[in-house]
Amino acid sequence: MRSLGMEGAWLLETSAFGDERGEFQELFRGRSLASACGYEFGVAQVNRSVSRRGVVRGVHFAQVPPGQAKYVTCLSGAVLDVVVDIRVGSPTYGAWDAVRLDDPRMSMFVEAGLGHAFMALTDDATVVYLTSQGYAPEREHAIHPFDPDLGIAWPDGIDPVLSEKDDMAPGLKELARHGLLPTFEECARFHRALRERSVA
Repeated sequence: MRSLGMEGAWLLETSAFGDERGEFQELFRGRSLASACGYEFGVAQVNRSVSRRGVVRGVHFAQVPPGQAKYVTCLSGAVLDVVVDIRVGSPTYGAWDAVRLDDPRMSMFVEAGLGHAFMALTDDATVVYLTSQGYAPEREHAIHPFDPDLGIAWPDGIDPVLSEKDDMAPGLKELARHGLLPTFEECARFHRALRERSVA
């Protein structure tokens, strides 16, 4: 596991084992993830999306607590996977980091309280993501992925395709003005409680 440019985001690399029959790989191992983040990542839902080239999904986040942590793997094709620090008061507030996911041996883990998005770089980009909470529309929000205040460097030469919801999403400043962004303090308190529960 490699920590990315903000607290709460990791890139994980796993191994695949092949022989004359084919290949075997562990996509997810809870114990390894727990040893890095200090708490058990309980999987509440498993989602799969298939996107054509240019599709942008996100930036999405859920209110904390409980938020929605995500473990993201691209099974085929390629995506640019993006994590955004939207936690008010964080030392890296407003920063983002991106990883090209084009190999199922690589996964991104995004803690609750961070924003997440991706752009499909190929047709039929198939992404599977494990989530710590089920879908709860009343607690979920979106930030416009092309918000200039975020300044995400999406790839050039690809025409973006957005859902109506994402295209109409507000920017970071508007969400902050309405008090809809999580705070670094409440996220830290939530994850501290998860760690204490795991130890107990």
